Amino acid sequence: MTGKKSKTGNQNPAAGWHEIEGGLTAPQGYLASGVSAGIKDKGPDLAVLFSSRPTSAAGVFTLNRIQAAPVLLSRENLKVSRGRVRAVLINSGCANACTGERGMKDARLSARNLASHLNLEPAEVLVASTGVIGAFLPMPKMLKGIAGAVSALNSMGGSAAAQAIMTTDTVEKTFAVEGRIGGKTVRIGGMAKGSGMIHPNMATMIAVLTTDLRIPPRELGRCLRRAADRTFNCLTVDGDTSTNDTVLVMANGASEASLADSRAVSFFEKGLLAVCEELARRIARDGEGATKFVEITVKGAADFESARRVAKTIAHSPLVKTALYGQELNWGRILAAVGYSGVPFDPDEVVLGLNGIPIFRNGAPVASTRSRAEEAMKEHDLRIEVDLREGKASARVWTCDLSHEYVNINASYIS
Repeated sequence: MTGKKSKTGNQNPAAGWHEIEGGLTAPQGYLASGVSAGIKDKGPDLAVLFSSRPTSAAGVFTLNRIQAAPVLLSRENLKVSRGRVRAVLINSGCANACTGERGMKDARLSARNLASHLNLEPAEVLVASTGVIGAFLPMPKMLKGIAGAVSALNSMGGSAAAQAIMTTDTVEKTFAVEGRIGGKTVRIGGMAKGSGMIHPNMATMIAVLTTDLRIPPRELGRCLRRAADRTFNCLTVDGDTSTNDTVLVMANGASEASLADSRAVSFFEKGLLAVCEELARRIARDGEGATKFVEITVKGAADFESARRVAKTIAHSPLVKTALYGQELNWGRILAAVGYSGVPFDPDEVVLGLNGIPIFRNGAPVASTRSRAEEAMKEHDLRIEVDLREGKASARVWTCDLSHEYVNINASYIS
């Protein structure tokens, strides 16, 4: 049931917030659905999210210079509507990227069609697509699917929507939290898809977030950018930035709670950050062919950007990732990545650890802990910890290993 406490027992994703069930439709006033439109060979492939009342909205998108038609249209609609939208349409199975004028025409027609069904203006609809690049949307199937998805809209449709946006994902990814602002209960929910081609500079990654808080579009956008910078932009599976990366957020005010002061803003950001972080972690766990989930923490940096740069350099290294897959304690590969990150530090001061076990410090390996660290390499969840001892800033990045199965999946993705 929407708003019900989660069975996972994670009651403190962030101070004052606790996990609940319901995902995207956990906040009040949202309906969602996921249907099979025949865009993919099998399974659900079209999702719709609708707010029963006006919303504030914001988005962050791929930094790839080649951007898909849905990215361009959603940017445009956010600008035209001044951040006031009511619905989101997402399809999987076709990225509608590198499709020229026809691609833009198809994206606009899709938005107009959904708007017509919901009695909205076209600019009140945001769109996103994921799948194979260079293929055109099958518009007869899309339009029929939109009608079916509108008919299927319901207040418990978050899971169905999350399933419909999956491509090579093996599991749906949803999360929601609940807290109190100004004496009123506020909920934040979300869903995401992503498994490969993941290296957001804001990856075929798509995420949609909802809240029933009342917040102006500009403030909502600032909160989203800060949360995305520390979560989705700290995520990498394979170092490839997609043409379709999209993160959207909607806030409809159904809780009647609003942000009265800076403390309330900070509290809301903690909840939003908790949802984004959990979705990012789940994407890394579901990396294509992954056998390991890896969290890389870099501390003691001069600033956040330096810490994140070192962490992402480690996470991007194919030598590090393949060593993790082989369960090989080749810590020299990790140190080498730290060294070519471009961030200054004293090599004799850096400390390197794995799952809490020190393996390098004072410029030399820690021989007494090697056997413990080698045993730790067999675990599914790995924590690589680097202390640069240059400052007080830190950052975390989430990734996975690089396996034979990753190659198999991507060598035959189109066929």
